[in-house]
Amino acid sequence: MEQLLFGLGILLDFATIVASALAAWFWYQASANLLHRVHASEKFDYHDLNRVIVAINRNAIRNRRAALASAVAASLLAIDLAFASFMTLK
Repeated sequence: MEQLLFGLGILLDFATIVASALAAWFWYQASANLLHRVHASEKFDYHDLNRVIVAINRNAIRNRRAALASAVAASLLAIDLAFASFMTLK
């Protein structure tokens, strides 16, 4: 039984690391997209506006995923710390 609880603690640690890495990856993806800057001599038309709106929406989706992954990582860490303190009480 004690080995099972120890394995559960290791699993929680690993899941926290994976969730944190996933959040970092999503934020890296959101920051990696650079928009084409419009020069003063260029005409800004509806094609350009559509490209900007799509890029903003994709970045919002990636940021939302990263925030969710960070929340999962924080929750897993809280569970892991509670589990570790529970194990020291026994």
